[in-house]
Amino acid sequence: MSDSNKKATLTVGDQSWDFPVLSPTAGPDVIDIRKLYGSTGMFTYDPSFTSTASCDSEITYIDGEEGVLLHRGYPIDQLAGKSHFLEVCYLLLYGELPDAAKLEKFETLVTRHTMVHEQMHRFFTGYRRDAHPMAIMVGTVGAMSAFYHDSTDVNDPHQREVASIRLIAKMPTIAAMAYKYTIGQPFVYPRNDLDYASNFLRMCFAVPAEEYQVNPILARAMDRIFTLHADHEQNASTSTVRLASSSGANPFACIAAGIACLWGPAHGGANQACLEMLREIGTVDKIPEYIARAKDKNDPFRLMGFGHRVYKNFDPRATVMKESADEVLDLLGIEDNPTLQVAKELEKQALADPYFTEKKLFPNVDFYSGIILEAMGFPTSMFTPIFALSRTIGWVSQWKEMIEEPGMRIGRPRQLYIGATARDYIDVENR
Repeated sequence: MSDSNKKATLTVGDQSWDFPVLSPTAGPDVIDIRKLYGSTGMFTYDPSFTSTASCDSEITYIDGEEGVLLHRGYPIDQLAGKSHFLEVCYLLLYGELPDAAKLEKFETLVTRHTMVHEQMHRFFTGYRRDAHPMAIMVGTVGAMSAFYHDSTDVNDPHQREVASIRLIAKMPTIAAMAYKYTIGQPFVYPRNDLDYASNFLRMCFAVPAEEYQVNPILARAMDRIFTLHADHEQNASTSTVRLASSSGANPFACIAAGIACLWGPAHGGANQACLEMLREIGTVDKIPEYIARAKDKNDPFRLMGFGHRVYKNFDPRATVMKESADEVLDLLGIEDNPTLQVAKELEKQALADPYFTEKKLFPNVDFYSGIILEAMGFPTSMFTPIFALSRTIGWVSQWKEMIEEPGMRIGRPRQLYIGATARDYIDVENR
């Protein structure tokens, strides 16, 4: 909201301009510079947009200094501890927690849309068997617009609603199909009698030769992974979805763009990088050596899965994820898994070391989620696809919010040009 009594003054040389200061419901005030170029003929320069609010939103709030993550005002630890993923999906999409009847209706709607168009099964055979699951996800989700023509008109509220439900419902099926395809096993159809997380686990691990029973502890841990990754404000992939959406692109193309951005190792690959680090350490007896290396500024080695770019204190998602990690490791055992043994001991030694505690380098959500997924039997190549299916609800909610905003305009960042100035063309024989 704008405060008429608050203004920011920009002075350049002997000229000054006043700009409104906007006060949010939470977080720092924001200087409104939308009229900066028209008033001054100048742009701001903010590489990576670390000091720029690109939109207003009612969905997610983060306070990195205090370790706070709120979805529609609800703390993430309460949602992950007391709620479940599809209820959080409803909250993110519609702004309020549903009553029992609304929740049941929403869950039924999502469940009955989990199957994908049968022709999409044949679509998969166009990929090489050794294709990365994220490559399959990008291509397949983008291709949904070729199969679901009745939900691509972003100007139609009904079609936007149908597209939202389809993306939330079908993403686990597509991710599971990508996994099955890369390991050479037949696709497993979803079942309407299973909850969202259980359905995904069954589609990933069931085989025709035997009946697969989903362990409730693993299903709960999977549901928490989905919930804790559901949305995270204006991160790189969400900003990509919003920018693509601003052009009026169909929702499936926009979400495919978000998946492509998430694929980057600096974004969605953090939990995979953490597991690769644990494998590099190898055995428990080498942990002190690697902790010493992490403290050495001249050594390129860093402890992955500790600390967070946004959270300067602690990652509020990590506490809940650690509880699930402990439950899963307790259930499955770690005696014969050296990677998980290293993870547990590394966590213990790092938390006991003043160097890490004073710098607030605590294990984050990626550290624990990687441990859980490894224990469940997922290869590291599936970590980012699971992140993508979790984050789909965030992308869809942000897309929906943006599309429904009055006066939405196409995104168009500006630049600080440092190239050659105007020069005349020289014929090739004279160069």
